[in-house]
Amino acid sequence: MAVLNRIAEFHADMKAWRQRLHAHPELSYHEFETARFVAETLRSFGVEVHLGLAGTGVIGVLHGSRGEGPSIALRADMDALAIQEETGLPHASQSPGVMHACGHDGHTAMLLGAARYLAESRNFAGTAHFVFQPAEEMGGEDGGAARMMRDGLFERFPSDRIFGVHNRPGMPVGSFAVKAGPMMASGDSFAIRIIGSGGHAAQPQKTVDPVHIASHVVLALQAITSRGTDPLEAVVVSCTQMHGGDAYNVIPNVMEIRGTVRVFDPAVRSGVEPRLRRIVAGICASFEATAEISYTRDYPTLVNEAGASEQASAAADEVFGPDRVDRSPPQTMIVEDFAFMLKDRPGCYGWIGNGSDSDGRRLHSSRYDFNDDALPFGASYFARLVEMQRR
Repeated sequence: MAVLNRIAEFHADMKAWRQRLHAHPELSYHEFETARFVAETLRSFGVEVHLGLAGTGVIGVLHGSRGEGPSIALRADMDALAIQEETGLPHASQSPGVMHACGHDGHTAMLLGAARYLAESRNFAGTAHFVFQPAEEMGGEDGGAARMMRDGLFERFPSDRIFGVHNRPGMPVGSFAVKAGPMMASGDSFAIRIIGSGGHAAQPQKTVDPVHIASHVVLALQAITSRGTDPLEAVVVSCTQMHGGDAYNVIPNVMEIRGTVRVFDPAVRSGVEPRLRRIVAGICASFEATAEISYTRDYPTLVNEAGASEQASAAADEVFGPDRVDRSPPQTMIVEDFAFMLKDRPGCYGWIGNGSDSDGRRLHSSRYDFNDDALPFGASYFARLVEMQRR
């Protein structure tokens, strides 16, 4: 393993940045203090700073000393989650009900570390763009990545390739995972309103019970995966919410089911919505109820471009060591809005080890905390991507 020596020397500074960000988390599109801190820190390195993309986004621009060359973008997300922290750490969130439960504080600190190193050395050709993105947790077309694209990210800051990382609890610190092709799933959301005719719970025969019908719908939707999709294709249909009624002795008029669909193959994805609509309509008709369905395609599949993946693997080999780089990690049904950027520019997204996930140190957990030991690895990886960049 070869963390860059200069980055190792200011590891303590990165740790201080990360813990400061952790103590002062901000929700999507409210990253005002986070953006101010990032901008001021970049300026202190001598990096050109641009503000305002997607509201609270920050872009740093740095030119190398080795003349003309390609332009590379490196992205970190900045927002936190609406979770009450329960770690009891000295640097725990000071904002009630908000915490960095996904490690975006660590991603931001790693990219700041890479910017500091590259600003000191400038040992690269071309231009580096440091993209600090808001609102990753909001996601979809309303999220920070899609909004940055609409605001002209790559028109204003042309980039040949873009790279990002996410920490992964359960992977050892000092390890990395990446591969070409689909790596993270697309994500759709649905809301189903089942409209019946309520009444007294003691006289169900006089009602069209939407609770009973909703139960049939939830079970039947699982057939999309088990009986409506090739067993070799990956599809997840999860009903995550059911709402209806206010009293224990009243059958309500309406039940609402909400959920998510995760798929890798766009062709398979296109078949899920019509099948879901047919299942819901058929069941409701059989019980003399009606249904209203809202279906939204929120995230594209995250697809790593082959050339960028090779570049990422080469940089990771230097920083983590070839035996610590997994080139065939399993795909995950988790979604990531970096996928919007990869639809527009070739690039690559990888996972960096965050250490043990025991004691609740899992993503989106109230007991999660980013592992500061991973900071110099992430910063060195970002820096080497820039230094190794070729057209």
